[in-house]
Amino acid sequence: MTHTFKPTTVSIGDLVAHPANVRTNSPETYASENIANLKASIAVLGLLQPLLVQKIDSKFGVLAGGRRHAALLELVADKTAKGFTNRTKIDCRLVPDDCDVTTALSLAENITQAPMNAIDEFEAFARMMEVDGQTPETIAKTFGTTVAAVKGRLRYGLIHPDIRAAARAKSITLDTMKAFADHPSQEVQSEVFEALTKEDNHVQAYTVRQALKSRGVQVSDDIGAFVRKDYEARGGAIAADLLDEHSVLEDSALVETILLEKLAAAAEEARAEIGFAWADAVIQYDYAAMADYGRVYPGPVEPDEKGSRRVDEITAELERREHEMENEELEDEAYNELYERVDALEAEARDLQEAYSKEDLARSGVIASWSHGKISLHVGMVRPDDKAERSGKGTGAPSDKGAADGDEITYPASLTEDLKTERAMALGAAMTMHPEATLDLTLFKLVTDVLTNGMGVTQAIKVDARQEYRNHAKMDEIDGTSLEQVAEAYDALDLSWADDAKSPADQFALFRALDAGEKAKLVAYATATTTQSCLKRDRQRDSLMHDFEIEIMPDIRAHWTPNAALFNRFKKAWLLKILGEELGLAQEAVTLASSTKKEVVAFCDKLFAEPFATLTDAQRAAVAAWCPPMMQTAGVEPIDAGEAEAPEDKTEVAQAA
Repeated sequence: MTHTFKPTTVSIGDLVAHPANVRTNSPETYASENIANLKASIAVLGLLQPLLVQKIDSKFGVLAGGRRHAALLELVADKTAKGFTNRTKIDCRLVPDDCDVTTALSLAENITQAPMNAIDEFEAFARMMEVDGQTPETIAKTFGTTVAAVKGRLRYGLIHPDIRAAARAKSITLDTMKAFADHPSQEVQSEVFEALTKEDNHVQAYTVRQALKSRGVQVSDDIGAFVRKDYEARGGAIAADLLDEHSVLEDSALVETILLEKLAAAAEEARAEIGFAWADAVIQYDYAAMADYGRVYPGPVEPDEKGSRRVDEITAELERREHEMENEELEDEAYNELYERVDALEAEARDLQEAYSKEDLARSGVIASWSHGKISLHVGMVRPDDKAERSGKGTGAPSDKGAADGDEITYPASLTEDLKTERAMALGAAMTMHPEATLDLTLFKLVTDVLTNGMGVTQAIKVDARQEYRNHAKMDEIDGTSLEQVAEAYDALDLSWADDAKSPADQFALFRALDAGEKAKLVAYATATTTQSCLKRDRQRDSLMHDFEIEIMPDIRAHWTPNAALFNRFKKAWLLKILGEELGLAQEAVTLASSTKKEVVAFCDKLFAEPFATLTDAQRAAVAAWCPPMMQTAGVEPIDAGEAEAPEDKTEVAQAA
């Protein structure tokens, strides 16, 4: 049976709740915080949809439209809202007194409305700005939300149309689409989208963000904020975003140049102040690479007459200040000022009574690096050559001589750096696959970093809420197993709490409601993105990560496979040596000796992509386990097929190599 309802107008003051309204027993539906957006919309745009009402005595019961009714009552009570009083008439539709399906009408009004597609909402916000000429401020007022929340939606509505179309067609997820907003340029978004989707590759939000990082540095990044003023002064291009913190410094090379200049200036200032022999700067201080450096420290010296007088003055003042600090009635601010003064005095006294020797100054220097969002100075560093020269021994550095003849496999510095990156990526993947262990590691580091006054138990991870920048010469060509594993971990995360439209407090409340397993996955993913470039650990230098990596990543090959990108960077002689001596494929090495390097690389690539059926069990095991020795987790001995099945006479292989 079809029902028609007569249009009418009713004063707001004559409206009451209807007992048949299906939301009657859910008062939270009408709470102020839940109707704030609706109230703002009605205040600006008016009531867009009439209420469904039925006569109850001398009043009109709201059968459908209870939230609109609650918003109207708040507007009446709000003295700042213009045009809303109890006598203000609003449009309604009148249900006859004899209608016997009132509950069904109320339910139909509430249950049959499909939720709005998120992309439709984002695009609507964008149209309001681009077509209707509204600003984020006016849109926020209309919908009773914050300007930041509006800009967040606008950013998604302004993503390149092809990417939005792909999300509508469900060929990419909504989270993947949102990831493209990390760079405000539609041109860049399109280029990255095309590159990632060629050959029908499945695009993940994680890989999108990684790809966009190579296209510039966000101004909210600690490096971006540090160099922005100089970058703009030099005319560096900026891709502006509606939310300034998402704007991107597009010239990554200029960003790195400015950062290195600032680091070098800081290092030189420290060098000149103390009198060191040299100053240097690196963007990231690699503790493993610096292991061969020495370090000198200041020793005790007798200050001159003037210095001695100053030490006496400092000693006397320290006694007075420390006595003042014992006053329990001191305000916090006064106590903190005294504490800082005592700290400064003690540092001054140390400087007067300690100094580097002339010999140490003549061979040591300062290295400035970027760490935890600020310049970090490593003073008193001694280069390996200078350290060895003092001890009268050679440096022990591997010689390139002989490498050309294929006698030894040596890893060039550039390749070593890239292998560190690949190993860090693999370690991150292992972390996402062991969330409980990684959660324990993260909490342990966080707690010990605080309780031990910043003397961190390991430098291998950065618990500072920022993703680690991955720098690699051939990122597009390397094996993507670890990236895929991390992307799968990301897709499995419960991100229902991460709603840009909600306040941080509301997001936190939803986050706290997650079960422990989901929280562990989130922490593991976050920690995984902070893994520093690394080779295998030395237990003496970092026992924590040495043991942790053995637990979660006993075999890097579970997360990484060597491919052509790696083999192309080896000399042909090295590849033949690996095949013959490390994989037990002596005959293949001899046969390939007359082939071009390109053919040898193709053979190796195919071998590792899918081990040949003709391999023996020992050869198959060697192929499954092989990796550059510095990448395998320390403590795990690689399988040596060469020993298991090596021919008695290695002359043939050696000649082939």
